[in-house]
Amino acid sequence: MLEARLSQAAILKKLLDAIKDLVTEANFDCNDSGIALQAMDNSHVALVALLLRSQGFEHFRCDRNHSLGISLASLSKVLRSAGNDDTLTIKSEEDGDTLQLVFESPNVDRVSEYDLKLMDIDSEHLGIPETAYDAVVKLSSAEFQRICRDLIILSESVTIEVDKEGVKFQAAGEIGSGSIKLKQGTSVDDDEATATSIELNQAVALTFSLKYLSNFTKATPLSDTVILSMSNEIPLLVEYKVSDVGYIRYYLAPKIGDDS
Repeated sequence: MLEARLSQAAILKKLLDAIKDLVTEANFDCNDSGIALQAMDNSHVALVALLLRSQGFEHFRCDRNHSLGISLASLSKVLRSAGNDDTLTIKSEEDGDTLQLVFESPNVDRVSEYDLKLMDIDSEHLGIPETAYDAVVKLSSAEFQRICRDLIILSESVTIEVDKEGVKFQAAGEIGSGSIKLKQGTSVDDDEATATSIELNQAVALTFSLKYLSNFTKATPLSDTVILSMSNEIPLLVEYKVSDVGYIRYYLAPKIGDDS
């Protein structure tokens, strides 16, 4: 059986908020090292991958590898019943057809229990190769969210240029054009931990859909920083670390030519 307890339900609530508009249903793959999810978005343009490591839980038990097919919309609705500081326990029998969720308030004066029906979902697990990226940019997640929000009023796409001086975001559309540049080593919010840092093998300039990047920024509440990993002709990796628990990663192919 699976039995896992998180000290704060807010972690799973924020994770669901970060993916539920991209993916409607998915398999959560459980084994003794943790719980993982990998799924294409509904338009088969972006890939979402998340991992919750077993050591990030207060208690974790998984006797045998198995998958839990779940409607993310339904799970998100159930999680609304949990307070952010509630302890969350999830349980599932090996051959069972439900996922049990138990929410306990901090002083355990309120305990809620829900059974969510599991689904039989066909999904293909894609092997994601380890990649040595040409440019890896770490920046404030709040600033990245703001950049996407500011530039999407101009265009459906953004060109991201990375060189040794910094990272530049450019967009151009019918009403005009704009660009935002973040210099390496500077922080927009005076927090050294969120200062922009760049690891560069060679300069990169690639164009991506702002609609998808804006959707990815729904993971902003999970982490103070975001990592953008780029190389020519391969998908962008957008990664948010989830404290000591794990991560959520988004992969998005660059646009080629005018609009393909």
